[in-house]
Amino acid sequence: MYEQTVRVINRAGVHARPAALIVQAAKDFTSEIYMEKENDRINGKSIMGVITLGAAYGSLLKIIASGEDEQAAVKAIVHLFETKFEEE
Repeated sequence: MYEQTVRVINRAGVHARPAALIVQAAKDFTSEIYMEKENDRINGKSIMGVITLGAAYGSLLKIIASGEDEQAAVKAIVHLFETKFEEE
C-alpha cells in the first residue's frame, strides 16, 4: 500500500471536471485506488464517489493505492492536484 496526502489548491475544489480527470487517471492503473477526506473513504475509480467526497478548496485528501503499480497511480493523481487540474 502506498499513500500520500494532498491539499486541494484550485479555487473551485473537486467539481465534475476534476473528478472526471481523477477517475480517468485512476482507470489507467490496475491498483485499487481510494481517496479519504476526514472519515470518508471512496473508490477513486468512481466519479460519483469522487464528487460526493465534497473536496473544497483547502481540503486535505489522502490518496491511497494498493497493487503492483500503486506508487505510479498515487503520483499520477497527486500530479493532477499539484497542477490545479490545469484550470488556473
